[in-house]
Amino acid sequence: MYTKNNFFTLKNIAFLVLSIVLYQTGYANSTSARSLNVVKTKIQSPIKGVVLDESGVPLPGATIILKGTSTGASTDFDGVFSISAVIGQTLQVSFVGYETLDVEVTSENLKINLKPLNAMLDEVLIVGYGQQTKKDLTGAVTQLSSDDFKKGVNVSPDNLIQGKVAGVRVVQSSGEPGAGVNVSIRGVGSIRSGSSPLFVVDGIPLSNENVSAASPNVGLGSSSAKNPLNFLNTSDIASITVLKDASAAAIYGARGSNGVVIITTKKGKTGEASITVDSYLSVASVIKKTNVLSADEYRNAITDVAYDHGGSTDWQEELLRSAVTKNNNFSFAKKTDSGNYYTSLSFMDQEGIVETSGFKRTTARLNAEESFLDNKRLKVKVNLTASQINETGVPNGADAGSDGQLIIHALMANPTQPVFTEDGDFTNFNLNQNYNPMYLLDIYDDHTQTLRVLGNLETSFRIIDGLEYKFNYGIDRSVSERNSTIYPNATDRTPDGAYVQNNLESESVLMEHYLTYRFGLNKSKFEVLGGFSYQEFDFSGTTFSLIGIDEKGTGVAPEYDPGYSGEQSGVSGYAQRNELQSYFGRLNYNFDDKYLLTASLRADGSTRFGENNKYGYFPSFALGWNLDNENFISEVDDIDQLKFRMSWGQTGNQEVQNKITQASYSQSASGGYYLYDDYNLINGIVVNRTANPDLKWEVVEQLNVGLDFSLWNNKLYGSLDYYNKTTTDAILNISSEPLSPTTTVWKNIDGKIVNKGFEFALGSKLINAEDFSWSVDVNGATLNNEIQNLPVSELYSGSVAGPGLSGVFANIYKSGYEAGSFFMLKHLGFDADGNDIFEDFNNDSVINTEDRQIFEGALPNFTFGLNTNLSYKRWDLSLAFIGQTGGLLVNNTNLALNINNIVSDRNVLSEFYDDGASFTNQPQLSTLYLEKSDFIRLNNARLGYSIDTDALNITWLQGLNLYVSGQNLFTITNYSGFDPLVNSPRASGGNQSIGIDYTTYPSSRSFLLGATLKL
Repeated sequence: MYTKNNFFTLKNIAFLVLSIVLYQTGYANSTSARSLNVVKTKIQSPIKGVVLDESGVPLPGATIILKGTSTGASTDFDGVFSISAVIGQTLQVSFVGYETLDVEVTSENLKINLKPLNAMLDEVLIVGYGQQTKKDLTGAVTQLSSDDFKKGVNVSPDNLIQGKVAGVRVVQSSGEPGAGVNVSIRGVGSIRSGSSPLFVVDGIPLSNENVSAASPNVGLGSSSAKNPLNFLNTSDIASITVLKDASAAAIYGARGSNGVVIITTKKGKTGEASITVDSYLSVASVIKKTNVLSADEYRNAITDVAYDHGGSTDWQEELLRSAVTKNNNFSFAKKTDSGNYYTSLSFMDQEGIVETSGFKRTTARLNAEESFLDNKRLKVKVNLTASQINETGVPNGADAGSDGQLIIHALMANPTQPVFTEDGDFTNFNLNQNYNPMYLLDIYDDHTQTLRVLGNLETSFRIIDGLEYKFNYGIDRSVSERNSTIYPNATDRTPDGAYVQNNLESESVLMEHYLTYRFGLNKSKFEVLGGFSYQEFDFSGTTFSLIGIDEKGTGVAPEYDPGYSGEQSGVSGYAQRNELQSYFGRLNYNFDDKYLLTASLRADGSTRFGENNKYGYFPSFALGWNLDNENFISEVDDIDQLKFRMSWGQTGNQEVQNKITQASYSQSASGGYYLYDDYNLINGIVVNRTANPDLKWEVVEQLNVGLDFSLWNNKLYGSLDYYNKTTTDAILNISSEPLSPTTTVWKNIDGKIVNKGFEFALGSKLINAEDFSWSVDVNGATLNNEIQNLPVSELYSGSVAGPGLSGVFANIYKSGYEAGSFFMLKHLGFDADGNDIFEDFNNDSVINTEDRQIFEGALPNFTFGLNTNLSYKRWDLSLAFIGQTGGLLVNNTNLALNINNIVSDRNVLSEFYDDGASFTNQPQLSTLYLEKSDFIRLNNARLGYSIDTDALNITWLQGLNLYVSGQNLFTITNYSGFDPLVNSPRASGGNQSIGIDYTTYPSSRSFLLGATLKL
């Protein structure tokens, strides 16, 4: 234009000069006013605008930066912003999960629409005290949405991630409804029993302490408390995020050494209010039975006809049943202009596959968020859930001996014994250590009721654009009562009967303050976090017991009226408190969407540790490089995303007993003395625990190197990670110094526990057509675990049950070997007479305990999961496989079913009889009972169909999905026990047991029919 005719240039210059003169003298006319507009475009003026998503929904908290300057702003709750700029300048607009957009300022009012990032990068991941897009992430983090969860009957949220996350192993302690679950992330990092990750629910870190009462030992062993996460309704969960490396978990400091699992519950979504009703009915049965001799086989095997009692009973068939589960869930969700709401009510009634056992749960939830003040400056959020759980247990104590558990009694029961006599009474086996299992069920009652409430109030206040203050106050309270009764009976197990009531109360209170400041400077983006956290934990419990109670059916049961019969035999109680005070900070830096830096530091102070080491400090650093934004990569069409990650950090472990740093005293006759001439003994003071004020945190140092990628328009995507995780300053109860008040003391040792390996997660959208789609995701992880520089020769755990095996341990912790390795004789087979042949390891021609050898394999060295989803028009099909290799299990159940049983009126494992083992072989812990735990399992299959409500002209119905599902459908394994994916709690001396299977409650296979209706 200007080169086309210089006359116009001169004219405009003249107009400009004239306008300035007239303006300054106060005589500007309409012509000069037009010229003034030209002047105004050269100076900054307020530019207002609104930032929306692809559907036109406002995006609150979007960042706006004037390119080339440090000037910035952020949008309010309605997506509105204001920034000073000149027409023609460029604004850079960004929001988590959306593409960063450069927008030219063309007017004083802008409307900006952002597009979601690449399908692999738009995922917003929940991290500690915030969120990040996958593109900006520098740590090893995996997030699952509700669509990714394991389908089927899931009582607790830890089951939802089974087989879904590389490096995460989920193992049930038994198949009992509500039973405990062992979750390990990247191996075992502690010798002590305390390797569970930290669970955080809606911003509240949960204690790993029991919240339901354990059962006492009334002659059949005590059983541990149930899974503390059972109180959560899995239908309420929106996402589960697993923080695996130190960079991601270090923000939780002293509780992040075993990884962190963040559970986020649902909230209202944009659109019309929705009501969802989900209901299903499930039928379950045992996966497989233990192969013991049938009645006819037993008759052919015995040499003493006195052991043939004339009956024919399949005791597993008698004890086990087809169990029905009913689950109903109702929820309401709504998002408004100023907030969102979600509420739900659910009821689950699950029968156990063992007769009389069961689990019932009622839960209610309310999540609400509202905004106040100008531009929604103040936000208030409430999350509240309450649950009541009623459980009926069976006498299957985890710590009972070879004759103290219901399952082992059923397996050992002579199959020629009838259940009932001709008179209709239960058959009495007349054996001291083997009883009619159905009779045990009849004389035993075990009822637990647990009420738990978890809630938090979170407020956020936008001080200025980009600077936000948050306050989080939470409370977690539970009350549990367990009533255990064994009625007078004909066994030698508490024959006069007994009743025990255990009560447990727990409460934790959380208070947190933290500031988050987000700002930009040229091509740099910063997010700075700093905060304070205080959490107090209170636990208390009481126990009340009676002996000599009335027989069952006489009068009032003791759990309803303990004063009706019996004699009080004991009353006890306890109360404990511990506190955790923390300061934390984190910096996220992003330069030009290419180079990423994350650094964090947390200082934790805990009352659990010694006066000289109250505080621990846990730093982390991480780098990320978005290679796909580099010119030399962005021009490669086949690469959609390519990011390199590297992190290092330290986390801590405070899962130790309260007060172990302090001395403990008690009065005892063993330390007593005679003070007077009447020769009455006066109790003295005895030292029970030696003080150690220098005790400090266990520290886990971890290095992680990773690569994230997406290729060929997301046809292939995934991540690769290498990790090296080392535990130092491990806390153990070891021998004390000479002349110490006690023989042992809790100390930090110089030894190390090293876990290292590779993880991969690969996925592909094989087909993505209009009517048909097919995706496949596979994950896997290797694990190499080793104990190094242990200052003692060895530590033992994993107590073994069996006749004559008291004091025998299966696990050994020793330098140079894997944690929880097995220590036993090597079984070579049977000689011509069927006698056991063991390897003479020390070549002294004598087989004894000196010939025991170490066998590694308690921890599988490779675990994997494969998940595939197909949809065709209105049909959908999902399949989930899990598996492991390189692991071993001590089949302690088989040890209790040894061949020697056949000469003592008991049943045996069919395999031992078929192998020709001699009846005189005595039970000994050996590799005869050490089996591979390798398996591959179809963990879940689901087939669904969505009804076309439009075609049926049902306008009030948003959707209806009918589905069938199967769980644990088949397992390919050579393991002879009920289930190769199990770990019985057989800890000893505070050291955890690994890889032992002892008569656990069997796992089940279930089939489910359900419907989900949306209004």
